[in-house]
Amino acid sequence: MEFLSDLFHRLRDLPALVQWAGYFGLNVYAMGALFSIAAIVGDTVGYAIGRASGPRIFTREDSLFFNKKHLYRAHAFYEKHGGKTIVIARFMPIVRTFAPIVAGVAEMRYRYFLAYNVIGGVLWVWSMLFTGYFLGRYIPGIDRHIESVILVVVFLSILPGLISWWRERKKAVMAPETDEM
Repeated sequence: MEFLSDLFHRLRDLPALVQWAGYFGLNVYAMGALFSIAAIVGDTVGYAIGRASGPRIFTREDSLFFNKKHLYRAHAFYEKHGGKTIVIARFMPIVRTFAPIVAGVAEMRYRYFLAYNVIGGVLWVWSMLFTGYFLGRYIPGIDRHIESVILVVVFLSILPGLISWWRERKKAVMAPETDEM
């Protein structure tokens, strides 16, 4: 708990946060390469976990928390939209954690997963690094408002999910009206 308290306190002092985290002497290109590799390996491990647990999930009986129908829908979805899902999920908190696992469970072909995993990982890492670099370089005093920047980034990250949810909800509300006519 003390670690989280210390981290939250340091978020207000960006140079101290960078120094505390240990990347003070590392240049942006070395960080980008290191983080890209970590992002790709992380999602690959998630995919492997999903792929290893997938066969057992397909043989499982339906229950309160599990329905085979959803698993087959996920498989069809990843066959059709898997690539863009893996790339776009990188930019969405929480979704980025589960997308590679679901891709593995849904038996997305590994060759395609790996290609989109590399593309998504590189795009995500470098876009975040350069956004931070340019904001810090061209907007004086932004380090004093880092909490606001983080909130904006989180909001923009979940915005596509919110828009998708809103559209689906709107379709569901409109569907009964069109059925009655």
